[in-house]
Amino acid sequence: MLTEFSIHLREVSKTFEIYHQPSDRLKQILFGKRRKFYDEYCALKAVNLTVRYGETIGIIGRNGAGKSTLLKLICKTLQPTCGTVEVRGRVAALLELGFGFNPEFSGRDNVYLSASLLGMSQSQINERYPQIEAFSGIGDFINQPVKLYSSGMYARLAFAVAAHVDADILIVDEILAVGDAAFTQKCMRYIRQFKQHGTILLVSHDVGAIVNFCDRAVWLDNGIVREIGPAKDVCDSYIASLYQSKDSSKAFRIGGHRKPLPEVAKLQRDVRADLLENSHIRNDIQLFDFDPDSHWFGERGATITDVKFLDSNGEVLTSLQGGQEVLLQINCEVHKEITRPIIGFMVKDRLGQSLFGDNTFLSYCDQYISVPERQSITTTFRFQLPYMPIGDYSVNVAISEGTQADHKQHHFFDDAFYFKVLSTHIARGLVGVPMLDINMTIGADQAAKLSAR
Repeated sequence: MLTEFSIHLREVSKTFEIYHQPSDRLKQILFGKRRKFYDEYCALKAVNLTVRYGETIGIIGRNGAGKSTLLKLICKTLQPTCGTVEVRGRVAALLELGFGFNPEFSGRDNVYLSASLLGMSQSQINERYPQIEAFSGIGDFINQPVKLYSSGMYARLAFAVAAHVDADILIVDEILAVGDAAFTQKCMRYIRQFKQHGTILLVSHDVGAIVNFCDRAVWLDNGIVREIGPAKDVCDSYIASLYQSKDSSKAFRIGGHRKPLPEVAKLQRDVRADLLENSHIRNDIQLFDFDPDSHWFGERGATITDVKFLDSNGEVLTSLQGGQEVLLQINCEVHKEITRPIIGFMVKDRLGQSLFGDNTFLSYCDQYISVPERQSITTTFRFQLPYMPIGDYSVNVAISEGTQADHKQHHFFDDAFYFKVLSTHIARGLVGVPMLDINMTIGADQAAKLSAR
């Protein structure tokens, strides 16, 4: 049953001995098991996890949840207190900055040290060293002690080594957060290529990155696995728990269901069906029904009752076009008095990446608004719809009260409704921006000018 796995953990726990003063270590050595001079801290508790070949797994959780400990156990830099860890294949690990580097050695020396620890021979390292040096992009600093490196230079060198050791398993623990934008994009390109043939474990606090890159996600909480499943579902549960932890009224709840794929949702009648079938470049969009029973969380001091698109005349739309001016209307019911309400939305692609959205906070931040119970709130956002690539999209909507930095979540809808882009002229990028004007001038004297139509 487990012949196709690359990582398998069975009932793995890790307990650390915490000594309050250095002398307690000596006392423990002298007295052995007769007395205990330390406190035990259980970082992981009975973790079971199987990672298949070629799978990309995201690991999420708060600080101190046990994420880095789990990775070190898989890398064999720590040994479990109990349980078994089985890993098949060469592991390239990007853990905390400088992990595995000798600060007194030069960058060049650490390349040879790290690569040899990963199982490469001297001749293999000699052959690939020029590519590693070029990939790192740290220039003459390659010959300087790494203790002089910035955090970004550490990350560059560590990733350069990991990218050239023919690893079967790549482990990344937040190290890319310290790199500059250009190097981060280079690393992302490598990770995408590696994903096609290798196994990846990715630790990140960016749930968007987890949903984008990972097939499944593991949510760790105080050393215990809270949930394992599809990346988007686990990340949704994790985000809901973060809001729940901020609530002190014990009124926070989670409910509804996660919606099925758009293909099985109820499709509204499209009045332009014939035109859509014959169109090749128009950014035509089909809308699906708002689902009031979709997955949600919050205190429900106020609830969202309806979400719909309107045209500029206030008429309900059953289809859209990229570049069109639209109104997104969100209707809410207030069940107990709330102050400073914030209503917002976010459009996401099929991978859960946030594309665009907004909320009412900035428009009303200088006003004190109190909404009594049994009142309704109707909010409309008027904007020009960007052009979008072909695919499935969803819209999150929410009502809260307070400020953007500190607020109480009343009703947060995951995937309140879907829409599908059927045709487009967009070949690159997540969205296309409607252009106000495009013109091209030919000739140095600018005598000939072409007008874009």
